[in-house]
Amino acid sequence: MGSPPRSSPRLSWRRVLCVLFLPFASSGFAPPAKHRNNFIFEHRKLHPSPRRFDWSHLTPRELQNRSWGIQTEERAGRNPYFTLEGREFLILGGSIHYFRVPRASWRDRLLKLRACGFNTVTTYVPWNLHEPERGTFDFSGNLDLEAFILLAEEVGLWVILRPGPYICGEMDLGGLPSWLLQDPTSQLRTTNHSFVNAVNKYFDHLIPRVAPLQYRRGGPIIAVQVENEYGFFYKDKAYMPYLLQALQQRGIGGLLLTADNTEEVTRGHIKGVLASINVKAFKVDSFKHLYKLQRHKPILIMEFWVGWFDTWGVEHRVMGVSEVERSVSEFIRFGISFNVYMFHGGTNFGFMNGATSFEKHRGVTTSYDYDAVLTEAGDYTAKYFMFRSLFESILGTQLPLCWGTGRSREVVGGVRPLPPVPSPTPKVVYPSLKLSHYLPLWEALPYLQRPVTSNVPINMENLPINNGNGQSFGFVLYEMTVCSGGRLHANAQDEAQVFLNETSLGILTDVHRDIDIPPITECQLLRILVENQGRVSFSWKIQNQRKGLIGPVTLDKIPLDWFTIYSLELKMRFFKKLHSAPWRPLRGPSSSPAFYLGTLTAGSSPQDTFLQLLGWNHGCVFINGRNLGRYWNIGPQEALYLPGSWLQPGTNEIVLFEKEKRGSGVFSTDVRRLKPMESVEKPRNQNHQTTRKHTSDMPRQEAKA
Repeated sequence: MGSPPRSSPRLSWRRVLCVLFLPFASSGFAPPAKHRNNFIFEHRKLHPSPRRFDWSHLTPRELQNRSWGIQTEERAGRNPYFTLEGREFLILGGSIHYFRVPRASWRDRLLKLRACGFNTVTTYVPWNLHEPERGTFDFSGNLDLEAFILLAEEVGLWVILRPGPYICGEMDLGGLPSWLLQDPTSQLRTTNHSFVNAVNKYFDHLIPRVAPLQYRRGGPIIAVQVENEYGFFYKDKAYMPYLLQALQQRGIGGLLLTADNTEEVTRGHIKGVLASINVKAFKVDSFKHLYKLQRHKPILIMEFWVGWFDTWGVEHRVMGVSEVERSVSEFIRFGISFNVYMFHGGTNFGFMNGATSFEKHRGVTTSYDYDAVLTEAGDYTAKYFMFRSLFESILGTQLPLCWGTGRSREVVGGVRPLPPVPSPTPKVVYPSLKLSHYLPLWEALPYLQRPVTSNVPINMENLPINNGNGQSFGFVLYEMTVCSGGRLHANAQDEAQVFLNETSLGILTDVHRDIDIPPITECQLLRILVENQGRVSFSWKIQNQRKGLIGPVTLDKIPLDWFTIYSLELKMRFFKKLHSAPWRPLRGPSSSPAFYLGTLTAGSSPQDTFLQLLGWNHGCVFINGRNLGRYWNIGPQEALYLPGSWLQPGTNEIVLFEKEKRGSGVFSTDVRRLKPMESVEKPRNQNHQTTRKHTSDMPRQEAKA
């Protein structure tokens, strides 16, 4: 569709965009010549006039008389824009994932979001955590989604909900339950009967919880996203319309949207639904496909990446404040709504982390710091105050900068100021943790659930445990008898330690699948301990993310048989059983997998800290039976965040499961430790294998798997 004639009294978005973006042609922001036919360049310039807004009454608790919700409008001479109850409204969103933040810290993080000048919080909803077994749902404690949404409303924030079913978010299997992988005929993220049947049952439980919290029913949810970034996956053109219908039939209405990278937005879009895009920086060229799709709709950046996630073995990713500030300034100047990903990243507690898989499999670190606006532990950064300063330019008053004072504040220009900045979250250094006893893995096996016996190895997801749902996370130990040496071959996902009785022979990975077993004179016990380091969270590879031993195990090309298989999910009930185990006093070095027991002494009001594990190699930490997450000496993460809300006054039990070698000690520190690098690296190439989103070392909007 061409542009209107010059005599047209109504300016199209195409013309307005060209006029607005023309001043940047000489500064490097102009699109390359081959793209200029997507815009009309005119000789005149339109200088956006500074705009100030008063949204003090457009908050969930203030706005009681509701009619229209979020709408879109378009007027001659300017870009289309959002309105809320007829008032022009910029969506200024920040992502906080409730499941990555201790529930006791939700209020603190939301207050900091509000005080920064944001008006909306966005969150994913992880299916795998809410339905760990078919038909068994968990919306309690840290997974109480409704409580999080209502708390956001109380604080004064609107909510954009991103319920999936697939979310990515660097979560294990992109937030899909691992039991979906049991059915070899199921095709994830398609209208395959097995998959949509599971989705429907999940939505039947999820949507009735959130539908009453929508805007038109008096709640804070102003928009709901349909799936996530399907434009790249795009296996089934009927899938997205099916999900849209599934949501609408269960009562989801109002503003519905999709989110895709700039090059794939046309494939991920659904007719009648607002398309949004994900970007790393403001570039005129980023909007060309979105413009073709919906020229008369406002622009919404659903994910504006202000940092990057980390994977094990790669330096910590950072993005400079000035880079972020330049883009945000342009968003504000041109009235572009945006959502910061992440405002607060939080922590991949337990085994929830996902992974990337390019040259090799790399798990996402326990820290989901993301170089976000708030740190992993909720501390302020330079980005926070940069955002706050920029938002001053569009809000009707100066924002008060004071730590939680209750004194009255001057109202400038008749507009109420935002709340003051909350006090910083205190950190403490506890006395060194005392590790007193250890228990070799082999002696802990009787305290696990009864092992599975099989003539062939069984992958983690297909183990006949957990009411037929298999095992989602953790480790699996395979034992078998061998009576000769030779070349062992096994497909271990993701990493496996091989032992002859209790003697380590080496490591198998997804790349290195062979190891030599020395000559033996009598039959011995061969043990293979496999760690699931996180399922790939993005790309078509999600279909093949089964963990453990996959396929036959051979010795000199002869299949081995009769396996005894132990599931090491390392849940709280297991650690309760370990209280009666014969722990040994800790003496001298140890170089085999073992549990290490100790105590951390907290005061009467425990506060946040970090645990630094000096000399330890690779494992995970449990505080009072709760899985804090993984550690690994390859970095970049060098300390684990320990929320004070996880501690009890006085003595706390700490257990380390170390896979390789005992370290020198465990210490408390009040400083997070991450190996930094200057900025997010640019992509090495643009081929099909590396042009999407989630690589360990590529900008998200250009990195494909």
